[in-house]
Amino acid sequence: MKGNERLKGFMGEYGLTQAGLADAVNARLLHSGCEGTVSDRTIRNWLSAKTSWPHSRQREALEAVFATTAEALGFRPPLPRLSSDDEPEPPVRRRDFLAATSGAAAAVAVPHVGSACRVGASDVLRLRSGLDALMALDDHRGGHESLKLTALAGAREALEKQKRGATQRIRRRLFSVAADYTATAAWSALDARRTDAAQHLLGRALYLAGMGQDPMAEIRVWNSYAMLAHQRREYREAVDSGLAAQATAMTKRDPLFASLAHARTALGHSTLGDRQAALRSLGCAEEALRRSEPGLPRPSWMDFYGPSELAAITAIVRDRLGDPAAAEAASHRALAGIPRQFRRNRALATTRLALAQLHQRDIDQACATAATAFALMSGHPIPGRLRSLLGDYHRDLITLAPDASVAREWADRYRSEWSRL
Repeated sequence: MKGNERLKGFMGEYGLTQAGLADAVNARLLHSGCEGTVSDRTIRNWLSAKTSWPHSRQREALEAVFATTAEALGFRPPLPRLSSDDEPEPPVRRRDFLAATSGAAAAVAVPHVGSACRVGASDVLRLRSGLDALMALDDHRGGHESLKLTALAGAREALEKQKRGATQRIRRRLFSVAADYTATAAWSALDARRTDAAQHLLGRALYLAGMGQDPMAEIRVWNSYAMLAHQRREYREAVDSGLAAQATAMTKRDPLFASLAHARTALGHSTLGDRQAALRSLGCAEEALRRSEPGLPRPSWMDFYGPSELAAITAIVRDRLGDPAAAEAASHRALAGIPRQFRRNRALATTRLALAQLHQRDIDQACATAATAFALMSGHPIPGRLRSLLGDYHRDLITLAPDASVAREWADRYRSEWSRL
């Protein structure tokens, strides 16, 4: 059977591997409330033409990824059975799909070819809805290259539409969308610990946020800058980035954003060993969180933040300040509330719990806890940020208990899991 050359061509044009396309389709399925069940094998069946007409939900998600119809992607629907007195109906033109960025299921509006129509509010809304799909994919498996490339494609799409904006207000909103897509790409690089790429993209995102006059995108960028500074061991800059986040207009409008900014600042102070400043910032974060209103409309990138995430940050601060028992208690609170679909965040909080236990010399329990982080990410590569944290745990383990048998067993497991790309 001849393979599906059209689908193969689209994948090549968009720079997608089989695994990348599976991620993209699954992201769209998750965004629409369906389970993401597409695997590498599913993609192979499509490419070999073993599957000539995908299941309806998978087909719609695939159409959204490439912004075209299934027929244009080389698929053929089964022929209808016609009775002898049936007359063929005139061909029905499929609706034009307003679709996703290249490589993930982000719903980005795509105009008709050759269309000179102006871009309006509905186009902005379609573009923004694509960000939700990307964040759902990030929540599920963490930052990775195909997510970054998809987000950059979304930013390019928004900037191209910005040139045809119907009003100055629409153009500003499209700059804002481009800032969010670029910040998403930067976050993916940050989660993978690709610091040079993250720094470049954050600078671009901050520029676009300014062009869009969007304080919400601005605070997102400063939040990521604070994390980048930690990865680069530039701890004073981490504090400065947290203070910059506190100075944005969003902290005055919504205490939830203020809480996040104070929490990031607390992390910076704790790494510098400034106990008083760290605890003061944590207190401000807790107070702002108490004043925040749940249920207000907020961007999907903020879905991660709330009492559980603040507890996870508190665990880091307390451990760095030399309070491992308090850190362990905070980690348990975090894990009790982090949603199950936030697999990467749960794995990070689990590893932090293991570190707090290790720093109390509870070696057996710490190793058992740390091992569950691998299970949480089963079936997916381990994101760079989590790999780095597990490396920190391993180094502390061999420092504190180099001769313990359970430590040697965990080290063997660690080396085996570490080979996962």
